[in-house]
Amino acid sequence: MDCIFCKIGAGVIPSDTVFEDDVIRVFRDIHPKAPVHLLVIPKEHVASIAHLEENHAMLIQKIIYTAKRIAKEQGLAGYKLVFNVGRDGGQVIDHLHLHILGGWKNEDERTINV
Repeated sequence: MDCIFCKIGAGVIPSDTVFEDDVIRVFRDIHPKAPVHLLVIPKEHVASIAHLEENHAMLIQKIIYTAKRIAKEQGLAGYKLVFNVGRDGGQVIDHLHLHILGGWKNEDERTINV
């Protein structure tokens, strides 16, 4: 298991976890790009959106629905959900993850790259 997100998902590497079940983990990004910056990862290793198969339909549904619920629990009235896909799309870690970004106080803060 060389993947850092697989290790975080398995609890081998500690994280500031805000939610976990048997399928996904949600934790705070260690290099936040917004006042609230959380990552939603599946515990199953899937490299990126480009690697999803039809059998992952319920997984991606669970990731997005959980992001919605966690954003509400975090008090975010508005937020961004971002999947980066591949190096050209800004993906740094080859493990599917969804960024939840929010908590900005003004419009200028909302222009970010993750």
